[in-house]
Amino acid sequence: MRRFPFVTVDVFTATRFGGNQLAVFPDARGLSDTEMQSLAAEMNYSETTFVLPPSDPGNNARVRIFHRTAEMPFAGHPNVGTGYVLATLAADVSDVLRFEELAGLVQVRIARDAAGKPIGAEIDAPQPLQIEESLPVAGIAACLGLSPAQIVTDHHAPVRASVGVDFVLVEIVEDALARAAPDLTAFRRLAGTDLTAAERLSILLYHRDGNRIRARMFAPLSGTWEDPATGSANATLGALLLSLSDDDQAQFEISQGLEMGRPSLLHVTARRTDTGIRASVGGSCVPVLSGEAQL
Repeated sequence: MRRFPFVTVDVFTATRFGGNQLAVFPDARGLSDTEMQSLAAEMNYSETTFVLPPSDPGNNARVRIFHRTAEMPFAGHPNVGTGYVLATLAADVSDVLRFEELAGLVQVRIARDAAGKPIGAEIDAPQPLQIEESLPVAGIAACLGLSPAQIVTDHHAPVRASVGVDFVLVEIVEDALARAAPDLTAFRRLAGTDLTAAERLSILLYHRDGNRIRARMFAPLSGTWEDPATGSANATLGALLLSLSDDDQAQFEISQGLEMGRPSLLHVTARRTDTGIRASVGGSCVPVLSGEAQL
């Protein structure tokens, strides 16, 4: 029987049983693609990561990220949590890690307390902001269980954008945030009218008050009814908001997961660079469980 140790952590929180759950297999050598996908489905978290030797010895690891039904090219909290886990497992781990992923190289900076103990991480998204197509207000409102009047379009229409993996970003009025609920039939209907959306229709809805943001994320077509903390989506949001301004850099404090009873806090920085608008996202992590899979 083959044994594969794993650990779980809560990401984007300093309190156990808050934030976003993540399972990490720190040595996934010997696991097949099918086994990784099956383990991710068995864990039933929004994502599970599998750490493998890098293709380039100048990097630290190749990290594969699976949600319940498919592999992800990039994701936020899995990278933050995986960097944190690797830093806790070995005393000689560098404070700056480079992960090879389908979307490109992801740089991870380990955060430590005064005693040098890892407490979290910050990551750089692998790609500059890419703004894709707008989506219909009525269709998006139906997906969220809201009326079209509750969708705010003063700054941007509901839009698909990416810094490594795409999300639909939707601004809504403040009092609609707690009322929103994903409508699976409406998600399927909207995805059915758009082949790109059919592959990925993950909606981040938010309300902004200056540089403080409240957000929620629904992705029922990929098995995540609601996500308590979505680093890649919020990094994309930070980059989008910077693109709508004349500033060179912007920082945002984003809370998510409150409606789920898993409060999360994400710190997002977006900056203009020679290669476009880039974004970083970071936060704290806490360990929860450890064990092993037997296959």
